[in-house]
Amino acid sequence: MKKIIVLALALFSLSITAQEINWITLEQAVEAQKTTPKKIFVDAFTIWCGPCKMLDKNTFHNKDVVEYVNENYYAVKFNAEGNETINFKGVTYTNPNFNPNTSGRNSSHQLSRIFGIRAYPTLLFLDEEANLIAPITGYKTPSQLELFLKYFEATNVKNITKESWDSYSSTFKGEFKS
Repeated sequence: MKKIIVLALALFSLSITAQEINWITLEQAVEAQKTTPKKIFVDAFTIWCGPCKMLDKNTFHNKDVVEYVNENYYAVKFNAEGNETINFKGVTYTNPNFNPNTSGRNSSHQLSRIFGIRAYPTLLFLDEEANLIAPITGYKTPSQLELFLKYFEATNVKNITKESWDSYSSTFKGEFKS
């Protein structure tokens, strides 16, 4: 009986951990767009940011969010104050003022400035050619994020207007469970 319980717990644990967003690098996402065009969803976070950690724990592990993002986007995690070298659209971006001896705030990555990231977390939506559609700042619950995920995935970027957003958001009926 003990072995059955241990096996059941192990399988349950695997099923929970299998519910994760398939995070890839920005370079991998841009390369994948060449074969299968999809929009890119970027989680721009920092290691010290409390709302970033809540977003990761509460929203990015939500079954509905995981399934929708994995099916409709290339998902990228980007440490906006990290020391990663990123090649994007033919330019190499780094964080030349990065301080490896701090566990708190650090200098902004050069790519953070390109995307106009001013607060954390910032969720970036890029079109099928890796052009910025919109930055969305702040913590979002699964149902709050659903509005943006579905709008940007379904809408042709050239047709986005304040009027189209207002119309969409005012009639939106969410389906994600929180």
